[in-house]
Amino acid sequence: MIDLSLLPDGGMSWLDASGAKSTIVLSTRIRLARNLRGVPFSQRAKDADRTAVLTRVTEAAAATSRLAGGVTFRLDEMDRPDRQLLHERHLVSKELAGLERDTRPRPGAALVVQDQVGVMVNEEDHFRLHGMRSGFDLEAAYAAVEAVDAELGRLVPFAFHPEFGYLTSCPTNAGTGLRASVLIHLPGLVLTKEINKVLQGLTQVGLTFRGLYGEGSEVVGNFFQLSNQTTLGKTEDELIDHLGKIVRQVVEYEEQARDVLLKTAPEEVEDKTWRAYGLLKHARRLSFEETMNLLSGVRLGVGLNLLPGPGVYTLNKLLIYTQPAHLAAMDGRSTGDRELPMVRAGFVRRLLESEAS
Repeated sequence: MIDLSLLPDGGMSWLDASGAKSTIVLSTRIRLARNLRGVPFSQRAKDADRTAVLTRVTEAAAATSRLAGGVTFRLDEMDRPDRQLLHERHLVSKELAGLERDTRPRPGAALVVQDQVGVMVNEEDHFRLHGMRSGFDLEAAYAAVEAVDAELGRLVPFAFHPEFGYLTSCPTNAGTGLRASVLIHLPGLVLTKEINKVLQGLTQVGLTFRGLYGEGSEVVGNFFQLSNQTTLGKTEDELIDHLGKIVRQVVEYEEQARDVLLKTAPEEVEDKTWRAYGLLKHARRLSFEETMNLLSGVRLGVGLNLLPGPGVYTLNKLLIYTQPAHLAAMDGRSTGDRELPMVRAGFVRRLLESEAS
């Protein structure tokens, strides 16, 4: 089994609820897509090309001040449960982990990670730098990733065009190669039925929304990923500034929606949050989707001071540890075990009881 103790925080410091607006914004993520000059892009690359990319990137990473001493996980050599574990912690994409249907990771697929910055090697592009921060903190997340990007850029040649910027496998990522996103919880807008208006407004200003795990994932538990849709024609600072302004507006709309709920339906909101808390504390079987929806209700209650607890950090941990690979690893089962709903309910009860004691 993969040894996540090699990472100082298990790769999950972004869950510690220390950032701004952490009751609404769980995390901020920055990703930069890069390719090596003179090497075929992923779709045309041969196994030998991918192996060469891995060697060059890991050697360059070891020569940087920020990734030296980092941990390298070879996903192409891992069993599926370990790859799924990394995906559930938001350390790798579904594509890099080879989790779509019964595919295997590409040869040379790897993750190099140190502190809160990682490099996914041989994903859709030769490599993708990414960094996460707790709460709403676009500037700090970008600064950390940009510093690594600058160091690597001095060590390996990037595929770059004076007119089109950084060249990427998918044209929508060309230019800056930047994808900035925030994971945000919007139950107030959902309950007041304002969410569709807000989401439609996002698309009109060049942003997009996805589910808990980004592209291709469904929205569960009222958790949305908001991110920039284009990367060409604007600078990194402009893209981050634009996303930041819109996210601040969405946070304000969510806060207003919660105020409306407290003024117009206080008993209903309090009942919803306490029912969700009661079910989590006493249920004997829970599906993942049901758990996410119940956690959403409890999180709303905590944010509105309708519940005495649990803490936001505990709620964040439950988002990760109640997923199949984590439950299976903790209980020595397979990810397809039919008893996982029972294991999940037991884990949730124990964690909530330990915080209350």
